[in-house]
Amino acid sequence: MLDRPLRKIIDPPLNRAGRALAQRGATADGVTMVGLVLGVLCAAAVAAGLFGIALVFLLASRLADGLDGAVARATRKTDFGGYLDIVADFLFYGAVPFAFVLHDPAANGVAGAFLLASFYVNGTSFLGYAVLAEKRSMQTMEQGQKSLYYSNGILEGTETILFFVLVCLFETYFAPLAWVFGALCFATAFLRVHAARQIFTERTDL
Repeated sequence: MLDRPLRKIIDPPLNRAGRALAQRGATADGVTMVGLVLGVLCAAAVAAGLFGIALVFLLASRLADGLDGAVARATRKTDFGGYLDIVADFLFYGAVPFAFVLHDPAANGVAGAFLLASFYVNGTSFLGYAVLAEKRSMQTMEQGQKSLYYSNGILEGTETILFFVLVCLFETYFAPLAWVFGALCFATAFLRVHAARQIFTERTDL
């Protein structure tokens, strides 16, 4: 929900930084992997109870996640780069809730499992929609230049990052926040399935 207006603010400085990194030899895939490593370090810090450090790694990893696309636009975009980016994102999104469960299984276990299930369903609705959109040659620029079709939803990348920031700042409230965020993820998936039903219901020859 917040991705579209935020892109208008962050894309210009990201593109400038991406061009500067590209001139110094950085590759988009390399920046993606740096972001993934930082994200895994964020999860490791959460599991160890080092939430201040986790927040630093979190913000650094998301900066890298924004920069990889900017570097690609300044050099050469590839389908593999987009694929690698989405795999790294999903790994990061799953690792952080899992780390909270590892940190305190008794307090966070059930809520963390609910949150991960909601991520799983929401991610499936997102990727399935993208596959059908590609099949029909649908395009959108609402989320900027992307390798996959990005369908809108209640919760997108910006909201997920804000949620992770909140639970790092207020770690004792992870469980109630996870229940709320997970419910909204399920609602996002439901609405996306509803939208897909409106668009993709006619018969096709397979």
